[in-house]
Amino acid sequence: MDRNSAIGLTLIAVLLLVYFNFLAPTPEPPKAAPAQTTTEVVPKDSSANKSEEQTFQTDSIAMKQYGGLGSFLSGTEELTTVENSDLKIKLSNQGRIQEVELKNFKTYSQTPLFLAQKDNNRFSLIANYEGKDIDLYKLYYTHSTSKKNDTTLVIFTAKTSESGFIKHIYSIPPTGYQIGYEIQTSGATLSGKNLTYRWHDEIPLQEKAIADSRSKTNINYYLKNDEFDYTSQTSNDLELETLSTPIKWVSIRQKFFISSIIAKNSFASGEVQIVSDVNNEQVVKVADLELLIPSEDVSSKKASFNYYFGPNDYEILPTITEGFSKNLDLGWPPMLWINKFVIIPIFKFLEGFIGNYGIIIVLLVLFVKILLLPLSYKSYLGMAKMKLLKPELDLIKEKNGDNMTQNQQDQMKLYKEAGVNPFSGCIPLVLQMPILFAMFYFFPVSIELRQKAFLWAEDLSTYDSIVNLPFTIPFYGSHVSLFVLLMTASTIIYTWQNNQLSAVQGPMKSMGYIMPIVFMFVLNNFSAGLSFYYFVSNLITFSQQAIIKRFVDEDKILAVMEDHKKKLVASGGTGKKSSFMSKLEQAMKASEEARKASKKK
Repeated sequence: MDRNSAIGLTLIAVLLLVYFNFLAPTPEPPKAAPAQTTTEVVPKDSSANKSEEQTFQTDSIAMKQYGGLGSFLSGTEELTTVENSDLKIKLSNQGRIQEVELKNFKTYSQTPLFLAQKDNNRFSLIANYEGKDIDLYKLYYTHSTSKKNDTTLVIFTAKTSESGFIKHIYSIPPTGYQIGYEIQTSGATLSGKNLTYRWHDEIPLQEKAIADSRSKTNINYYLKNDEFDYTSQTSNDLELETLSTPIKWVSIRQKFFISSIIAKNSFASGEVQIVSDVNNEQVVKVADLELLIPSEDVSSKKASFNYYFGPNDYEILPTITEGFSKNLDLGWPPMLWINKFVIIPIFKFLEGFIGNYGIIIVLLVLFVKILLLPLSYKSYLGMAKMKLLKPELDLIKEKNGDNMTQNQQDQMKLYKEAGVNPFSGCIPLVLQMPILFAMFYFFPVSIELRQKAFLWAEDLSTYDSIVNLPFTIPFYGSHVSLFVLLMTASTIIYTWQNNQLSAVQGPMKSMGYIMPIVFMFVLNNFSAGLSFYYFVSNLITFSQQAIIKRFVDEDKILAVMEDHKKKLVASGGTGKKSSFMSKLEQAMKASEEARKASKKK
């Protein structure tokens, strides 16, 4: 790409940036609702519910079977609503959570975002009472609401005798995404070693693309021996794990949000499973948790837990409990370290000064490019040396014809004489790869980009679609992402530029053009922020190479290589070799000897 083309492309990008981000109107942020506590009675309209209530009221024999709890088997459901700055929670007088809404977030379709709702969440707590199993979340408790400092307490009580009771105590702080929960008993004989806690969650679609949401949804858990483990994210088949050791916490992790229960002591053991019905376009996956709570903890008032219903946010997770930050998948080392100690701190720093996330991405690219400038310079210098050797390499290839072994030996001899490492242009690129791959983990799970618009992309956390196709292309999808097309085109141009500098010939030269096409298919369903990052990275690379080219004197490089040849001849051809070149020559000699031995045999 010549200078005029580069200037034109840059001007177009600047004009688009100015129009979409400085001339477009900005919507007003929604006003936060004031905190409040209310109680509502849930009417039982359906005939099934009426029949069930009548059965409980009239079946005195069944009530007698449960002794002191018999009178709590019938009643009318009432909901207590408690709000803080981040959550709106509805608690049922049956002692369980009925609904949790995240007040500061919306779904992709801009409807209220619930992480727990009556239609898609079911809780049960099975205990053995006087020799019979009973679901403690089927009882109707009396409830009271009070304040302890700034924390709202909602207590559900079933008095079984003068001194006997079963209590469920919920504590909601004024801010944050945690809900405290305690189970207490006194004088109420709960036999058996454990209570069985069950949580069934039919995870509704909150984001734009259900396939992307499914690939980022799983169950994570943290054992008491500080071992973190998880079910597969990408599998749609049944994933079942039996946990025989004590468990600290279990979380149902979505792409951007987490629903979790955390034990202050520990669960005795448990079982988790998750599965996806690919034919259901409204439910991402169905998760089931079964956790055993020691009865001794309940009777000794040690059965204390925290629910976490909130964002999968890097800044919040470490404050919740030990190991909870592992819910945010930032890749394996070294990608994890790069994201944790380089990319995220830079991103958060820029976020403190700039509200436009497209501009933040551009500045992030600039910082990374400056950081990698020494490697980029070495890479360009190596390619420039190979370009100067290309005429001699072509002569060697012409002289040796199809004799690949002799061709390689002559090439190595030429590299040695010129003092050139044939991999000097590739090694700096390889060293940059961890940073490039770190972005594959960072952008798709960055909640900061969720529902943030830039240019034509209405949400940088998902793909930008400029055309919806009437059919699905295998491995590509049913839409066209413009940022991916721009990234692909710029990568092809970048590859063409490098091929002018490189001595690479044959299939390897063609491979450089195939890879951008492959990535076009791979990234079409990825975050628009990621493809925009790579597009901007390519544009800056063009400018960077143009600047580096001004500081690379090819005549001077050629003179240095010629001088090296003369010194090598003067020393009798015994110039110092790098350890890498020595090992490469040894490998080539061993390969040649093996080939001759095989041919002789």
